[in-house]
Amino acid sequence: MKNYVLVLFIAVFGLSSCLKKDNTDPYADAKVQLAKDTTIIRKFITDNNIPAIKDASGIFYQIIEPGSGNVTYSTNTQIEAIYTGKLLNGTIFDTSVGKANLKIALGKVITGWQIGIPLIQKGGKIRLIIPSGYAYGNQIVGGIPANSILDFDIELVNVQ
Repeated sequence: MKNYVLVLFIAVFGLSSCLKKDNTDPYADAKVQLAKDTTIIRKFITDNNIPAIKDASGIFYQIIEPGSGNVTYSTNTQIEAIYTGKLLNGTIFDTSVGKANLKIALGKVITGWQIGIPLIQKGGKIRLIIPSGYAYGNQIVGGIPANSILDFDIELVNVQ
């Protein structure tokens, strides 16, 4: 019985030490950034007359061509895409146009793509406007500043 009480005490003490003492939301900063990004994106799509739809996740998308097929996507689904990635000021930070198509597993791309790509099928074209938290967050990556909203034009050449 003593061993049982000792194990229970250790478990309760160990778990309670994992909780934040001030009961703050560990995702508060991300929620604030998403709200800021959403305001900026809404203004951007209004100012540029983009008929984008807001996904429940928070990304915005415009399906230009739905493509055809009935692929059920997973993180292992292989995609082949032609894309251009821009910042909202129009600066292109990456493109596959004029280069080899991107060939990669869906699980290896940014979260915004993982959410948006399954909205189309092979041959489909989509525009994704991705809040920073679904891209690179508060990290600086290459020529992409921290907390950048990303604007992608993507053509899904193949999907397996």
